[in-house]
Amino acid sequence: MKKILSFVLAAAMLMSLSVFALADEKETMTVALSPDFAPSEFVDTSKSGQDQYVGFDVSLAKYIAENLGKELEIKPMSFDACQAAVQTGTVDMSISGYAYTEERAENFNLSDFYYTGGDATGQTIITTKEYENKLTEAEDFSGLTIGAQTASLQLNLCNTQLPDDCNIKLFTDIGTAVEALRNGNIDALAVAEDNGNAILASNEALGQTGFMFEIEENQEANVILLKKGDDELTEQVNAILAQAKEAGLYEKWNLEACELAGIDTSMIVTYDDEGNVAAEASASGEDEGEEAAETDEEAPADEVEAAAD
Repeated sequence: MKKILSFVLAAAMLMSLSVFALADEKETMTVALSPDFAPSEFVDTSKSGQDQYVGFDVSLAKYIAENLGKELEIKPMSFDACQAAVQTGTVDMSISGYAYTEERAENFNLSDFYYTGGDATGQTIITTKEYENKLTEAEDFSGLTIGAQTASLQLNLCNTQLPDDCNIKLFTDIGTAVEALRNGNIDALAVAEDNGNAILASNEALGQTGFMFEIEENQEANVILLKKGDDELTEQVNAILAQAKEAGLYEKWNLEACELAGIDTSMIVTYDDEGNVAAEASASGEDEGEEAAETDEEAPADEVEAAAD
């Protein structure tokens, strides 16, 4: 009888421990990103594991996970693989500097727009010192080899706005493309403007072309990719994005990311709807001069600004 009672008590204790273990275990939110796109997402080589992934989108991913009561797990992969991972359900979402495109709208649930601020709205081309400030018009790229990331907005822009005789060379990651540019294997590289600033900040041998792509207003912001039909999670993410915008977190995350990426944040200027300078941030992230006007009021859906890939 004692043996039976002991067995029952032991079994009850094991069941109790299992219940507490399950209660303590946090559900994980998996996010795919391509950490070669500073200041949106990149690697801090002084850190390791999940802590090595930093940037605006990483801060946003952490914020979303926190508000969903989940533990964040970053899954680094190539830019095109990120999109495939969302479609197959390998990850919950991908936050990797995505611009709106009709193709993405057809294949994914897209979040509401979010913006990173700063120089994030433009799409440009960087080059070597040989061509610095000499390639200001589309026809100037005639006969040149231009690099672009696979499945990116920049690739679409190159195909539609540059001369037909341009040789467009594809790269799965920006780091490899920058190396090819430094080595002279390509003449120029199409990038988001803030990503280009980050690249130039650490590559003195490279420079600006002076050329800017023409883009639609809905391509000036970023969206999060979620699996098609995952409407409940999409609604939750949109509510969290609105909350982050209302709290003014976008500007804070952008300043932190730019500083980590080596971009002089004194260059970051915020404009109001009339095109007037509303706030100018110093490298320390503090506003200079008089207190800036409030700039994070809810904007119409067609008035959005951000870095996009």
